[in-house]
Amino acid sequence: MPTVAITDYTFPDLSFEEAVLRPAGVEIVSFKEKRPPAELAELVREADAVIAQFASVDADVINAMTKAKAIVRYGIGFDNVDCNAARERGIAVCNIPDYCVDEVADHTLAFILAITRQVVPNALDMRAGKWGLATPVSAMAALKHLTIGIVGFGRIGREVVARLLAFKARVLVFDPVVPAADIEKSGALAAASFEQLLAQSDVVSPHCPSTPKTKQLFNAGAFAKMKAGSIFINVGRGDLADSAAVTAALQSGHLAGAALDVFDPEPIPGDHPIRTMPNVILASHIASASPPAVKTLRETAARIALQAVRGEALPNVVNGVAMRH
Repeated sequence: MPTVAITDYTFPDLSFEEAVLRPAGVEIVSFKEKRPPAELAELVREADAVIAQFASVDADVINAMTKAKAIVRYGIGFDNVDCNAARERGIAVCNIPDYCVDEVADHTLAFILAITRQVVPNALDMRAGKWGLATPVSAMAALKHLTIGIVGFGRIGREVVARLLAFKARVLVFDPVVPAADIEKSGALAAASFEQLLAQSDVVSPHCPSTPKTKQLFNAGAFAKMKAGSIFINVGRGDLADSAAVTAALQSGHLAGAALDVFDPEPIPGDHPIRTMPNVILASHIASASPPAVKTLRETAARIALQAVRGEALPNVVNGVAMRH
């Protein structure tokens, strides 16, 4: 019987995956929690396809695979999978790029609105029995009066731009692989450079994948180029920003605030200073969540794994490996 190995999952059960795979005669073997590479290597050794959530599928794990035709990532990002090692073995790596576009775009807007309207400090003050404005009036802003910089004009970036334009913000977009004319057709302005976007924006939000070129794109140098008193939003990938640099920019006051759904590392260490900063909103990598999005994610991952088991052409291959027939 063909087998799909699931390295880890945060869902209550695997009912959606079973509904796709079991009628096709495919067995599932799985771990619930992340396990060390040696244990993962045993789990995946005889699997015909592998699905991974947050576990590190490194070269050792990949080299233990004797039959796998594909590794499918539950999500958009795939930086926990060693794509080069998989390519060397002829194993396709697939992601699921479009299951949560609206959820993440909505969450971005929620963060921007929460921080520019100071929703959290005012709610906490009320809970503490106080009445009145919890922060200085200078911390309150309307999006109509702000320039918001969006880095990346892919599926999610475009949806964020559309939402911001409805709030009458001035939206500046930088994406080196998208023609300026395409950006400006949306109603946003195309930034000539990353540096120009940083210098002009009151709020900056990256919506780009984690790649060697974008890792720690937001470092100490980038934050220094942002306006004093600006705001940093990150619902993309934790390693787009240098966590120490984010923390230092907030501590110095150069950044007035931040709202972060992702961080590097995750979970954020319990004693990390960013956990207790009153001008920071934090969430535990949950921007993609909604019942329809989670269902789509899980069913799509299972369907791609089934296609791999059957030797069919695969969608969303991110490491350049074509399915061999």
